[in-house]
Amino acid sequence: MNIVQRHLLAGSALATLALVAIPSAHADEAPAADAPATPSQIVVTARRLDTARESIKPSLGASTYTLGEQAIQNLPGGDNQPIQDIILQMPGVSQDQFGQFHVRDEHNGVQYRLNGVIIPESIAVFGQILSPRLIQRIDLVTGTLPAQYGLRTAGILDITTKSGLKDATTVSLYGGSHETIEPSVQVSGSSGTTTWFVSGDFKHSNLGIDNVNGDRSAVHDRTNQVNGFGYLDHILGESDRLALTGGYANQHFQIPNPVGLTGMQIDASGNPVAIDGMTQFPSAPLNETQLQTFGFGALSWLHSAGPFSSQVSVFSRVATLDYRPDMVGELLFNGLAQAATKRDLSFGVQLDSAYKLGSFHTVRFGGLFEDDRSRSYTQTAAFQVDPDGLIDGPPEVLPFNTDVGQRTASVYLQDEWHLVPHVVLNYGARFDENDGVRNERQLSPRVNLVWTPPGGFTWHAGFARYFSPAPFELVASANLAQVAGTTAAPPVGRDDPAYAQRESYWDAGFEQKLAGGWTIGLDGYYRRLTHLVDEGQFGAPIILTPFNYARGRIFGSELSVQYARGGLTAYGNLAYAKAQGTQIDSNQYNFSPSDLAYIATHWIYLDHNQTWTGSAGASYHWATGPLDGSRVSVDMVMGSGLREAAPPPAGSAYTDTPNGAALPYYATFNLSIGHKFAASGIDVHIDVQNLFDKIYEIRNGTGVGVGAPSFGPRRGFFIGFSKTL
Repeated sequence: MNIVQRHLLAGSALATLALVAIPSAHADEAPAADAPATPSQIVVTARRLDTARESIKPSLGASTYTLGEQAIQNLPGGDNQPIQDIILQMPGVSQDQFGQFHVRDEHNGVQYRLNGVIIPESIAVFGQILSPRLIQRIDLVTGTLPAQYGLRTAGILDITTKSGLKDATTVSLYGGSHETIEPSVQVSGSSGTTTWFVSGDFKHSNLGIDNVNGDRSAVHDRTNQVNGFGYLDHILGESDRLALTGGYANQHFQIPNPVGLTGMQIDASGNPVAIDGMTQFPSAPLNETQLQTFGFGALSWLHSAGPFSSQVSVFSRVATLDYRPDMVGELLFNGLAQAATKRDLSFGVQLDSAYKLGSFHTVRFGGLFEDDRSRSYTQTAAFQVDPDGLIDGPPEVLPFNTDVGQRTASVYLQDEWHLVPHVVLNYGARFDENDGVRNERQLSPRVNLVWTPPGGFTWHAGFARYFSPAPFELVASANLAQVAGTTAAPPVGRDDPAYAQRESYWDAGFEQKLAGGWTIGLDGYYRRLTHLVDEGQFGAPIILTPFNYARGRIFGSELSVQYARGGLTAYGNLAYAKAQGTQIDSNQYNFSPSDLAYIATHWIYLDHNQTWTGSAGASYHWATGPLDGSRVSVDMVMGSGLREAAPPPAGSAYTDTPNGAALPYYATFNLSIGHKFAASGIDVHIDVQNLFDKIYEIRNGTGVGVGAPSFGPRRGFFIGFSKTL
């Protein structure tokens, strides 16, 4: 199978890809009412209900890139790597620090769905919330999305989880460089009409976030992480199924330290300030930590009978973040230190339905309601200042607590209209209302046209209006009046609340399947935005804060090529993008007066803009001969560099040109060699990360909203063992 599969028309064809029923002589016959269901009948019913669930949510006209379970295992690292590293192999996805990634140069526009159910976002910037071990298939849906998708519209990561139709227990152990050790277990099984799948893992590493120095070993970057996931479903009858999905992650991180720096504060008289008898603090022994937890659960009822299919779900999520500073060190480095705690609780109801009206029309409709409550607690230690400068004396501790809420309601209606053979028009609209820091709403029309003539050619074009509120779990409330007269006071005193992003999006592309196992695709898009949402790290806690550009423009194109024949699969992706904004119109206190003045009259690149982004990979499996059971794979990620501040033009009054330059180009390669021993069933693989030991800087600590430098990991060696019992 292809490592990355691309679908422009992802309706029934996509369902067929992974949801083929096990053959049965009476597959279409329902069991008698008084007869117990046989295992084969349960499998057929489960597969049919899976297909019905997929039919509710086809991404007609959007670009969909797919990775299956085996394709993930083919990648170097397999399911032991973070999910974000897997997503980087998809077209148009660029790498950022802290494990972040961007789809088509948008910052935080990705929505996660498990089996079609929305999973609300986490507060955490870094850390692996969802493990690849739970994935049967993952689809990245982007472009002009049908009306059923909203609120987060840069990309939909729709994950189909593993189920328990096959009784199995898999244990594995993975480890290597950076003191990495990662044991894990997966258990699947069934009893009667009930099936289950659970997975759990523990990870320890001395490279938890990013190395800020570019050396082989990071300083103060240890992490311990526990992740768990469970899926349980129960077939009520041939037309109904209940499913319970849940997960939990608990992750502790040390904040990595630079080396060779010294923190010192000078008072208005020119004397060094002393704290606990210290007037200087070296950077290497700083001791800052961050603890993140994330738990979610969803209960879904799927009903499918005749032309009607529907899934209704109730879901909830709780996320916490605790940042603990090095008080003395941060005060001497930054003039302030802040302990921060955030708690966010959300619950909601989601409905998605499809009704087939004859041969030409399928109507889809649904809605969403979500309620969020966010509480934050901070303790800010800062020095007092006067017009002459810092006042020598003990720091003042300023507590600040907030408790805010948000409600979001959405409805949509759309029609899949088969106009003539091989031509489908998918049109509709959704209405969203968001009542949070602002009360805003929008009616968003959507239309996509898809042409699939014989011969393996697919063409699509579409338009969509989008409405995307700023991430509520990250929205910050400023205490500008409280910190006035201290070193915590910002240079700008304006604090307009964040707006919802509004967007017009045009997209067109094609895909052609060629003889010999080749497939080629090309897609282009153009986007005009009002109140473009971006995010930045503006303090020592690694918590992002959203802000808006009054206007934005993003455009680009993506080329993808795939090949599959025999035991060889290969793919390559290349994306070009430009993303710019002007006039910051919310949360202005986070910026310097010079940057605000420059951006008010100039278009600037977004800090996460990367002009060229690429990925590629290949794998080969031996199925015969002396190497039967062996495999080798390689993958690659490249980028032309994210943005950094540049010197201002000669004679300019500005201190720099925000995001005026790009960091250097980089390309990194990963290699994996593995073998499954038939006699014992043990699978062994050796992985080499960053094969050529490329030193590359993801961030250098400059740019709009960029708080710290980050380097990619140096070359590392890892070995993994797994066995299915």
